[in-house]
Amino acid sequence: MEETRAAGGVIVRSSPEGAVEVVVVHRPRYDDWTIPKGKVDPGETLEEAALREVREETGIVGRLGRYLGESRYPGPDGEPKVVHYWVVHPEETPPFEPNEEVDELRWLPVPEARELLTHLRDRELVGLVLRS
Repeated sequence: MEETRAAGGVIVRSSPEGAVEVVVVHRPRYDDWTIPKGKVDPGETLEEAALREVREETGIVGRLGRYLGESRYPGPDGEPKVVHYWVVHPEETPPFEPNEEVDELRWLPVPEARELLTHLRDRELVGLVLRS
């Protein structure tokens, strides 16, 4: 069985109080809270896929920061899946508009985001943002 390749980003900003905030999104299809991510299109680099998926799911146009690593787990059909993640720094942040994949977006301080995220792998990933 071929491995599904995907990429995504932990979108990061500073709150007016100086706290680190990240974006978490709700996917109605899975009824979960997660980090924006998705499959790599043919001919697309992992980096291009990460930025495209962030834009498609959140409307946010960003630039990549540091690489956070990869997560491996079985996909919905049991196929092996590997997702590569980067920190994403927003350059354009239009008002969020619900779409087919994501119906809610929240900017949360890292501790609150970690509590809300459905999957342990996402909670661990968001925790990496605070490490230098």
